[in-house]
Amino acid sequence: MANHKSALKRIRRNEVARVRNRYQHRTMRNALKALRGETDKVNAEKQLPVVVSMIDRLAKNNIIHNNKAANLKSALMKQVAALA
Repeated sequence: MANHKSALKRIRRNEVARVRNRYQHRTMRNALKALRGETDKVNAEKQLPVVVSMIDRLAKNNIIHNNKAANLKSALMKQVAALA
């Protein structure tokens, strides 16, 4: 266990950040799953900007890597474009 007051605070803050990051990451994965499962092009096109915005926010805050964000967005846009 840490001995310094600042180290104890850091442990508390790290736990709060870890829980928040896990929540945001899980929320993004659920949104991705919902969009990938969509078969209607109109609904998929409505959902796409919301999911892309979510991915961009997570990349900006270093919750996911910038390249992963770019790859996810590219794949989603291809998939939505291919829907009939």
